[in-house]
Amino acid sequence: MKRESFKIIKSSGEKVDFSISKLRNSLYRSGAGEVTVDNIINVVRDELYQGISTKEIYNRAFAMLKKSKSIYASKYKLKKAIYELGPTGFPFENFIGALMEYSGYQVEVGKIIQGKCVLHEVDVIASKNGQHIVAECKFHSEKTTTCNVKIPLYINSRYRDIIGQYKNTSKCPNEGWVVTNTRFTADALTYGSCVGLHLLSWDYPKENGLKDRIDRLGLYPITVSTLLTNREKQFLLSRDIVLCRQLANDVFYLDHLGISENRKSKILSEISMLCNS
Repeated sequence: MKRESFKIIKSSGEKVDFSISKLRNSLYRSGAGEVTVDNIINVVRDELYQGISTKEIYNRAFAMLKKSKSIYASKYKLKKAIYELGPTGFPFENFIGALMEYSGYQVEVGKIIQGKCVLHEVDVIASKNGQHIVAECKFHSEKTTTCNVKIPLYINSRYRDIIGQYKNTSKCPNEGWVVTNTRFTADALTYGSCVGLHLLSWDYPKENGLKDRIDRLGLYPITVSTLLTNREKQFLLSRDIVLCRQLANDVFYLDHLGISENRKSKILSEISMLCNS
């Protein structure tokens, strides 16, 4: 039996054909070179069996990347790292706000504003060059959860209520965004396009989704670190430190955690490589 015909099981329970090209592309995204990628693919391919889970394949590839170079493993685990921003949605909101702030926007997170009819707590407000965005962030801790059409339907009504309050003023938003760490259903994408909402998910819009923006800007969440412990990551998130770049600019938090100078040097080296990759 050819390796390409092996069935693997996704986290949703769905069985799909194993794809060497998908694995290869995900490995290249980590920054690993051709020799490293080929070596990992050869090992994974030899260990395949019918019904192997995508998690098992991921763990094997991750371990080999980490052994090769920690920055490769950090970038490879980006999707998993976004889920680690939970369990609440607040760190994800701060992460999206920080992404936009480092992209040149003036940003406010978690602001309550008056609509024409009712008050609204807006996750992220961002402005730049005449662009006035109100964004709602939908964080899901389960990989199988998607944003269905009810989400943009609900958010569009809020967006219209805010426009009704600020129409013909300098504070009137001209873009409504829905941002999620998972994916939108086909109906959600169709509705969003129809009413003019800007939808942003892990892989949408194509080549400009969250994963693409993060890689392009080098704005990685601190949860990608392979050197920080889960306790340390949660401490930093509770202090609104969500980006590696933020931690690089304020190492006080590492001192506050009582991290040794030797370990701190390794963490900062990893973070520096991520920010400049």
